Amino acid sequence: MNLIDLDGLTKEFSSARELLTGRVRELENLITAIKRRRLPGIKSAVNTVMEKQASLKAAIEESRSLFVRPKTMIMHGIKVGYQKSKGTISWDDSDQVVKLIKKHLPDQADVLIKTTEKPIKDALLNLSAADLKRIGVTISDDGDQVVIKSTDSEIDKFVDALLKEDDLNEEKVAA
Repeated sequence: MNLIDLDGLTKEFSSARELLTGRVRELENLITAIKRRRLPGIKSAVNTVMEKQASLKAAIEESRSLFVRPKTMIMHGIKVGYQKSKGTISWDDSDQVVKLIKKHLPDQADVLIKTTEKPIKDALLNLSAADLKRIGVTISDDGDQVVIKSTDSEIDKFVDALLKEDDLNEEKVAA
């Protein structure tokens, strides 16, 4: 293999990639056009659903006596009625809450308190090899490796998403 052969293979790869990029852009343009055509209908449907939900909620509130026992009913695939709200919780001082949990509920502290102490990989990558060695971090796979990467990362992301979607569809068909 010489530099001329390598240049030829790179040119073939680049041409194939340009074809793929053109097809992906074409697909994106079609998707954008379809979205533009369908969006008004979707927005209208969303507004209709919101209006119908508000009417249904008002009717349920007016008919509370219908939901004593059972408190909910399923009609047309929709669960309607009342259910106990879980409520919301809040606190002003996290440190104070942690302190009080440890004092009053020590046997539940490991479940109620989130403890996160772990190295930050991205930050560690900025350290020198000597510093990494001093703190017990080993470096592996740090030699040279083949790189074939386009400078157009947006297309790469879209193609990756398409390939993943295709893989998922194949898995569903196989199941």
